[in-house]
Amino acid sequence: MVHSSAMDDSPLLRDAVKGSVDYKGRPAIRSETGKWRSAIFIIGVEIAERFSYNGISSNLITYLTGPLQQSMVTAAVNVNTWTGVSYMLPLFGAFLADAYLGRYRTILLATLLYVLGLGLLTLSAVLPSFSPPIFFFSSLYLVALAQGTHKPCTQAFGADQFEVTDPEECKSKSSFFNWWCFGICSGVLCTHSILTYIQDNLNWGLGFGIPCVCMVVALTIFLLGTKTYRHSYNDDNDNQFGRIALAFVAAVRSWRATPSTATDEEEGETLFLHGTDQFRFLDEAPATSTISDDFKEGWLVSSVSQVEEAKAILRLFPFWATCIVYTIVDAQYYTFFTKQGATMDRTIGSSGFKIPPASLQTFISISIILFIPIYDRILIPFARVFTDIHSGITTLQRIGTGIILSLIAMVVAALVERERLQIAIDSKIVDIPKVIVPMSVWWLVPQYILLGIAEALTMVGLQEFFYDQMPKGLKSVGLAFYLSIFGVGSFLCSFLVSGIEKVTGGDGRDSWFSNNLNRAHLDYFYWLLAGLSAIELAIFLYFTKSYVYKRADV
Repeated sequence: MVHSSAMDDSPLLRDAVKGSVDYKGRPAIRSETGKWRSAIFIIGVEIAERFSYNGISSNLITYLTGPLQQSMVTAAVNVNTWTGVSYMLPLFGAFLADAYLGRYRTILLATLLYVLGLGLLTLSAVLPSFSPPIFFFSSLYLVALAQGTHKPCTQAFGADQFEVTDPEECKSKSSFFNWWCFGICSGVLCTHSILTYIQDNLNWGLGFGIPCVCMVVALTIFLLGTKTYRHSYNDDNDNQFGRIALAFVAAVRSWRATPSTATDEEEGETLFLHGTDQFRFLDEAPATSTISDDFKEGWLVSSVSQVEEAKAILRLFPFWATCIVYTIVDAQYYTFFTKQGATMDRTIGSSGFKIPPASLQTFISISIILFIPIYDRILIPFARVFTDIHSGITTLQRIGTGIILSLIAMVVAALVERERLQIAIDSKIVDIPKVIVPMSVWWLVPQYILLGIAEALTMVGLQEFFYDQMPKGLKSVGLAFYLSIFGVGSFLCSFLVSGIEKVTGGDGRDSWFSNNLNRAHLDYFYWLLAGLSAIELAIFLYFTKSYVYKRADV
């Protein structure tokens, strides 16, 4: 969007933020741009976006098994597949932002796509007889594209409003990720407490239409902050994707080259190879002594800094892979947890009012909303006294704590489901699936709360980790990598459910995911996820011990 040429002489240059410009491409003045004055607009946009996205995702399984009349397994697979696509598309959105449009323009494009997708989705619900299922799913995946384009850019753009080399702004940036989570959970809370009731009891067209209007409001909010935003740019004016790809390609082409010295074109001086000891094969990329001239003409020799950037990405992969099990666990609250709740007593008081099963997801939002202020204002300052770390504890320690809580949540979920099945047997209603099991739905609350606190720790920790540890020009890509964990997890959850369905069902047997939940065994599935989580935790701790964090200024 902007270039280093914008950084011309100015009386205010001494107050300019290095690597940032304003909306006109001029040096961003610290006292006039960025920080919380800008971040609050971006958080507001994300609140609206999360309200809208969760207005579709949180109750989608109910729509598929209801108006579209799909089986529970088919609906669960469709929900997980759509969620997987939604969280893989951020890789495309991040590429578009970091390589071409910039984060600001990409957010504008994504918001317009949201309005279009939600508008078509509303039309498919209002006129179901004139809208075949393919129209509904096409609209649904347009929303996925909008989410994938919007999600990595918005959070990275918000974090860009804080200068990492300024001690106070660095602390604010760490708090930004916490309050970002707090804000979006406030939006999700409104979705689960209000929108799901409208969808279940009033009208699906209205339930899809409100998110569409909400995204129009989000666009207005985002535009209001335009003059205050800081826009980051690359000092070397390079496409960072090309720079990183160059390091890998050069390493392959110079595999047998004799390492000597390398010229770092950014610094304009000859450097000896140095850096991390990991992925030493990439150190061949800067070698110049045996690379032919025709290769140099086609591919400029990679600099030492480019090699270190490539290594930084590779070093994140073990954590990306080990956290996939966590995302499989996280997928349960909007699929099988919701179906469990539908079989239980949801009556409140003597009025006979029944809460929608999807509204139990409010306890995830409530637990996050209550936990984040305590964590940010009490636990972090207390931990700083002992650790001297601006974030209190390291991001990997935070992520690991959340994984432990998600493991405990699966154990609790398995025990509660075992109790529900036993009550169904004792009440002699196993073969009468439409009869409500005489067990209060509030039994499910502890597993929701545990997953909520786990999200506040692991998800926010992953966001900060993948943002901070990526090279400067690839911050959106870092957040896209983080989101892709949930995409891959959703796909794997679909495969896992489908595989278990085939293995445990057939020949007249009831599978673990039988449409009659009284004959299903979700408790076995939860125990399986608890076991996988224990293995995940062990592997995660192994990689954590050897990880060295990247400096904040590189």
